[in-house]
Amino acid sequence: MTERKKVDEYGFRFREWDVYTDSRLFRNKINEILKSYPKSEIYALTDQTKRALNSIVLNIAESTNKSTDKDMRLYINRAHCSLDEVVSCLDCALDDGYISEVQHSEFLEEARSLAKRLRKFTGYLSSPASKSSSLS
Repeated sequence: MTERKKVDEYGFRFREWDVYTDSRLFRNKINEILKSYPKSEIYALTDQTKRALNSIVLNIAESTNKSTDKDMRLYINRAHCSLDEVVSCLDCALDDGYISEVQHSEFLEEARSLAKRLRKFTGYLSSPASKSSSLS
C-alpha cells in the first residue's frame, strides 16, 4: 500500500478527509436532537443512536492505518453499516413522534450524501488507482 495523504498538524490523516469532518458534523446535529428525546429512551433509542453515530466516525478514523486496502475497506464498510443503523434509528424516532418529518428528511438527505461518499471511497479502495496514487 502506498502513502495515501498528508497528515494534519497532529499527524492524523483522517482528520483531513471531508467524509470524516462531515460525519462529525452529522453526529453533532443528531446528538443535539437526541437531547429532546424522552428520558424513557435514554437507555434505548437515544443510546443506540449515539453508539451508531460514534461508530461512523470511529470506523473512518480506524481505517486510516490499516496495512492493506482490503482491511481499510472493511472499516469504511463498517462506518457505512453504522450509518444505515442511524437511518433506521431516525425512522424509529419519526414513528415514535420524537422528530418531525422535516427533521427526518433533512437528516436522511445528509445521510444519503455520506453514504454516497462512503461507497465512492470503498470503490476507490477496490480500484487499481488506489495502489498507485495518494488518497484525497
